[in-house]
Amino acid sequence: MTHLCVSIAVESPDEIDAALADARRSAERGADLVEWRVDALAEQEGALAHVRRLVRESPVPCIVTVRGAREGGDWNGSDQDRVSFLEALCTAEGEPAPAYVDFELADFQRSANIRQKVELCVSHPGQVRAVGTRLILSAHDFDGRPADLSRRWAAMASADSCAVAKVAWRARSVRDNLEAFELLRTRAKPAVAICMGEAGLMSRVLAPKFGAFLTFAHAGTAADAERAAARASGTAPGQPSVEELVERWGFRRIGPATRVLGVIGWPVAHSRSPEVHNAWFRERGADAVYLPIPVPPEYEHFKATVAELLDFAPLDFRGASVTLPHKEHLVRFVRERGGHVDAIAARIGAANTLLVEPGGAVSCTNTDAPAAVDALCEGMGIERAALREKRVAVLGAGGVARAVAAGLADEGARVVVFNRSEDRARAMCEDLMRGTHDDGNGCGPFEGRIVAGRASEIGCGCFHAFVNCTPVGMAGGPEPDGIPLPDEVPLDGSVTVMDTVYAPRETPLLRVARSRGARTVDGWSMFLRQAERQSRLWRVD
Repeated sequence: MTHLCVSIAVESPDEIDAALADARRSAERGADLVEWRVDALAEQEGALAHVRRLVRESPVPCIVTVRGAREGGDWNGSDQDRVSFLEALCTAEGEPAPAYVDFELADFQRSANIRQKVELCVSHPGQVRAVGTRLILSAHDFDGRPADLSRRWAAMASADSCAVAKVAWRARSVRDNLEAFELLRTRAKPAVAICMGEAGLMSRVLAPKFGAFLTFAHAGTAADAERAAARASGTAPGQPSVEELVERWGFRRIGPATRVLGVIGWPVAHSRSPEVHNAWFRERGADAVYLPIPVPPEYEHFKATVAELLDFAPLDFRGASVTLPHKEHLVRFVRERGGHVDAIAARIGAANTLLVEPGGAVSCTNTDAPAAVDALCEGMGIERAALREKRVAVLGAGGVARAVAAGLADEGARVVVFNRSEDRARAMCEDLMRGTHDDGNGCGPFEGRIVAGRASEIGCGCFHAFVNCTPVGMAGGPEPDGIPLPDEVPLDGSVTVMDTVYAPRETPLLRVARSRGARTVDGWSMFLRQAERQSRLWRVD
């Protein structure tokens, strides 16, 4: 069993009551260990009594950590004093003792004297005292992967007094998680291998899949969340809350056979896809988990990351949603790997869904196009066949615009693309109409047409629908309060306005369109439709 350990920093005596309350709430939500980070508290007057109270009243077994400043902690005293504090805490008769203490490998190895004193505090084969506390030897690097990671791992394994080996480093990329998993697979004793930062979430969530001794979470209070984001001590960067691990990521349901999927993009932390797909997996009882996978925008990063996820067989990587800026990269990657690009993705030149067969074969498709058509038809109150000869203005010339324009043209609509760069809009339309991306898959010609429009034409009053495929109006985007349609565009009950932005659900564009009497379709409608298609295609039930 992999323990879920809530890490709670206690800096002063007046924080103890709140810290214990946090620990109790965390235990109710699923934590089965507490790490008391008492770096600063241990230097204050009466520290031993304060920490003993934390140990005594801890709702679940606990780890006590007094982290030295050299590895991101707040203890500024001498190593001798720190070890003396731990010895008094762990060995006094009749007093509560923690289940574990965490001590840094580098300081453990720094001198024979320190090592001997630490070993007096903990249970090990050569211990002559009646001591129940066990030792976690740890190593941390907040800058990146330590060059001597293998040496540190081996040193922990060989130390007789080490009950649990723990390494943690800031992930340089998602690929670092795979090295952490390989360390766990080859462990000689109970072990923890964690990658910190946004790219390291996978190592925390999938700890049970690879048999880690524990994974860490913060308590979920506002103060804890602030520390988790701003500090490398107390709670480490990238740490989710207990509730997030249990509820969002399904921590207690993850095991060796769990299949892994995710959303690949840059940035990707804002994506609602994990929330949606993991909820569907739970409803269907699927042994699968869906994670955010941040990959920098260059194709080289995408290729290297996806290839390693596929090639690391123990991960059982079964597919992904692919979002900006990697939709065109996915088509290129699948072709280079000898996989199948389906007709719609080939025509568009972009895909949003990676499919991985159990044997490793890959393919890709684009679920944005049919989802957009269905969402717009519902908003207009028509069947697909009624799109024929309808005039639809598509705003934008990126990957989403390509998918929407192609999907509508396939149904016979007359699509006019407007973009700030008219040259880019023209290039996209010519590319789609040429069938450059047909790739021999028998797409055939579009039923309708896709042409570029001039800015002066958007207010002509001849469009039945407008579809925004730009990030204008997106929360956290470059123009969150912006509206991509000029004021002079006539909007009334005969016009439908659809936004592919789904956060917020009601964008400034939709608010204005509705106030002027137009029908509206929010981005959530298209988002759910494309996600449902992806979920069926992955076949992980």
